[in-house]
Amino acid sequence: MEHIQVGLVGERTATVTGELLATHMDSGSVEAYATPAMIALMEAAAVAAIDPLLPEEQASVGIAIDVRHLAATPPGQQVRARAEVTGVEGRTIKFKVQAWDEHELIGEGAHTRFVIDVARFVERVQAKG
Repeated sequence: MEHIQVGLVGERTATVTGELLATHMDSGSVEAYATPAMIALMEAAAVAAIDPLLPEEQASVGIAIDVRHLAATPPGQQVRARAEVTGVEGRTIKFKVQAWDEHELIGEGAHTRFVIDVARFVERVQAKG
């Protein structure tokens, strides 16, 4: 955890395919990049920023997200998400998240992740099933 500091950045990219459209994800009736897909890409960027720095027995899980989807992106375009660590409080990591398509900023907001012990987390999840 000592390696996770304010200013760390992670990025992820995706091409807008049929599976990432609002019509496919049941999040709208327009064939444009879906908000849930954008959020998932933002989360993936946050994971890329910190998870490689965690010990093997730890990982991070998303616990909060507050984003605005600002502009539509058509199928076929590339989308890039960026997550920057803005705060570290114990095992809670806060991020500024943004996403762009080939033309403009399409989303922005804040995301929070929590560092977990993988074995303990899996045990608790399995206990529910």
